[in-house]
Amino acid sequence: MKQIRADTMELASEALSAGGKVGAYDWDALATDLNSFGCAVLPKLLTAEECKALAGLYTDETHFRSHIIMARHGFGKGEYRYFKYPLPDPLTGLRTALYPWLAAVANGWNERMGLDERFPHDHATFLQRCHDAGQTRPTPLLLQYVPGDFNCLHQDLYGDIAFPIQVAILLSEPGRDFTGGEFALTEQRPRMQSRVEVVPLRQGDAVAFAVHNRPVHGAKGNYRVNLRHGVSRVRSGMRHTVGIIFHDAR
Repeated sequence: MKQIRADTMELASEALSAGGKVGAYDWDALATDLNSFGCAVLPKLLTAEECKALAGLYTDETHFRSHIIMARHGFGKGEYRYFKYPLPDPLTGLRTALYPWLAAVANGWNERMGLDERFPHDHATFLQRCHDAGQTRPTPLLLQYVPGDFNCLHQDLYGDIAFPIQVAILLSEPGRDFTGGEFALTEQRPRMQSRVEVVPLRQGDAVAFAVHNRPVHGAKGNYRVNLRHGVSRVRSGMRHTVGIIFHDAR
């Protein structure tokens, strides 16, 4: 029992630390970027030491539930591993701390798009909703790219219940660890050509972005656009990224 209490206190401390870091951002400005462009950058969400530690987990299979080779599925070229529960530090704390801020944006989007679904304020309640629907497998993942690798444009949905915003954190330093490998977001607009957003990131920077749909204000009110995200070809070196997806999978 003492060990259980100690682990619980450590987890609460981690969440508090992540909550302080996440809460220090200008969320009005981040929400404006998400509403305007479908993405927003959180600079230096992780330290260089945290990035190195997370990237270093990739070869240790004990942290993961599955290993995906993208070329086998037509997803692109490269590979990634899905973490298993419990998630490693600091992902649990960040997933918990980021969610309420993003849920406020997501609920605003659903209201503007005329969708009835509303997301609860805390992540634990949302995860329970996923688990009640049979979506119980964790979705945070660690991606690895080497020269010639890329990630095709896609959407991370995994089931009927999907949170409409996710976060990717770059663990490697562009220009030092790798070249190429830019994060890209495309937006399909009704009766218009697609819009592309390329997001420059440094080591430890995170990008929050729309997973599937978001509203855009037009001359006749709000309309819905469809988004996909991917990574351009890595030209040299090795690139690691961690993805924080807030819904669990079937």
